[in-house]
Amino acid sequence: MDSKDINIQISYLLRGLVYLKMIDKIMDNRSLAVFQGKGIRRTWFNDEWWFSVVDIVGVLTESEDARNYWKVLKHRLNKEGSEVVTKCNQLKLQAADGKLYETDCANTETLFRIIQSIPSPKAEPFKQWLAQVGYDRVQEIENPELAQKRMKEIYKLKGYSDDWIEKRVRGIAIRDELTDEWKKRSVKTEKEFAILTAEISKATFGMTPSEYQKFKGLKKENLRDHMNDFELIFSMLGERVSTEITRKEDKKGFIEVEDAAKRGGRVAGNARKETEKELGRSVTSKENYLLEPEKKKKLEYKNKI
Repeated sequence: MDSKDINIQISYLLRGLVYLKMIDKIMDNRSLAVFQGKGIRRTWFNDEWWFSVVDIVGVLTESEDARNYWKVLKHRLNKEGSEVVTKCNQLKLQAADGKLYETDCANTETLFRIIQSIPSPKAEPFKQWLAQVGYDRVQEIENPELAQKRMKEIYKLKGYSDDWIEKRVRGIAIRDELTDEWKKRSVKTEKEFAILTAEISKATFGMTPSEYQKFKGLKKENLRDHMNDFELIFSMLGERVSTEITRKEDKKGFIEVEDAAKRGGRVAGNARKETEKELGRSVTSKENYLLEPEKKKKLEYKNKI
């Protein structure tokens, strides 16, 4: 294999890794699987899906207190000398209040053994569903472009237009490139990431992400999933310029990286202001897509003009 072929293979590999990052980040509902209309929380850990045992117990038993059912079942399994309980991991999952709590989780293999201990007519169809859920993820790892295709299909089902989806996908790739640079330069904590992101947003739009969410009437929803074309474009510009400044000046440590973030955001902010001056209207909008899909709103806007 010559150097040209090697470079092509590396290019395919890097593109695949970006696609996998995108599918994991933008599909908020990936953290929630659905069986017969019931939501089951899950998380990707050690290269496989881990599911909330309490959620599964609740689906199979239809118990009003699934948490207590699992507590009693754990005690019985331990008493019988079963190793099933020890194979469960305490992983953080989102609760109804939106916060993350450590929850008993099990992978597919362990779940099959737990299911065998629960008398339920739903056991067999649940096993088949569980196997399919795991297989879908394996397919995406083997073929990253399939993951991107599924992600786009979900956005289409939610009512987004093709050109909006392309911008959203591109924005995720740019965001990933920026955060990778931050990690290389000793930016590690979630708080530091949040501060840097807020600096870019503040300089670009005059609002931090949390302020922007309130401006759009959002709560837990992903802010960028409710941005219009211009908002997505200027978000990308601010983050892309921040990445370039960080690299060009070889920024090191949080303070220096923060300077690059502010400057990158200012470039995008100035471009936004010039655009607004030319258009005679604001780029930032209170509009969201909670009630009406993006594609429909875009069509209505085109018809008006």
